[in-house]
Amino acid sequence: MTEQCPQSTEHPQCADFHFGLIVTGHTEEKHLPKLFELLKKETRICNFKVIEKIEQRSPRTSSRPRRTFTVVGTDQRIPTTDWEEIGAPAIDHVNQSDYHFVLLIDDLEYSRKDQAHEVFERYQDALNALPNTSRHRASVHFMVYMLEAYYFADAQAIKAVLGIDLADHKADVETIRNPKSNLRQMHPSFDVIDDGGKILNQIDIKHVLSYPDACASLRTLFAWCVKVLAECSNYDCADLTDKYKLRDGIMSVVTGPQLGNL
Repeated sequence: MTEQCPQSTEHPQCADFHFGLIVTGHTEEKHLPKLFELLKKETRICNFKVIEKIEQRSPRTSSRPRRTFTVVGTDQRIPTTDWEEIGAPAIDHVNQSDYHFVLLIDDLEYSRKDQAHEVFERYQDALNALPNTSRHRASVHFMVYMLEAYYFADAQAIKAVLGIDLADHKADVETIRNPKSNLRQMHPSFDVIDDGGKILNQIDIKHVLSYPDACASLRTLFAWCVKVLAECSNYDCADLTDKYKLRDGIMSVVTGPQLGNL
């Protein structure tokens, strides 16, 4: 059974939590912490920063890559690049304190949707380079299908930046096949990084997650963060649970099982 984080003596209520992000997208590298700004402001005990930008991984086609690293304490072998770019940075981050956590967040394009489980397993194998006592402090999540999908769940954020008068997407935005292309069709000068960062400054994550039958992958990401705060401190997360529909909202079948690891 995984040990819980120790109770903090550093904060009148609980410790400051440091979530290090390992990301695969250029917009995410520059702007993804903005997605968590409301959670940071509401709790006042957590912060988010990008610690590594990596290239997307595909499922492993061979059980014996040409260059491998053996995970300490096991006979598991992973590609050396996965160790250097994922495992080692994750270890460096969590070793800073008991309140440092890692989120590996990958854009999952529609063309890769059938590989989601295999891609997840590769990332998880890389994070298994963490010592047994720290593995529960790292998790893998997907933006489905790409970060830009979530902009369509808060049309007011798009209007504020691009001036496009839209209504919120009626269906689950995690079913939009190519949200970047959709935005460029509506606004040909849309800049993925600069305009994306401005939209993330405007987006209301409570509104995005307000429909319990949508955004399973994004909700799972926030559920994992909130569970960290609840399990590893004495912070009362009941309000966050309601705001983000964590009790009755759908969760990802791929990344959701990680919620039981804390």
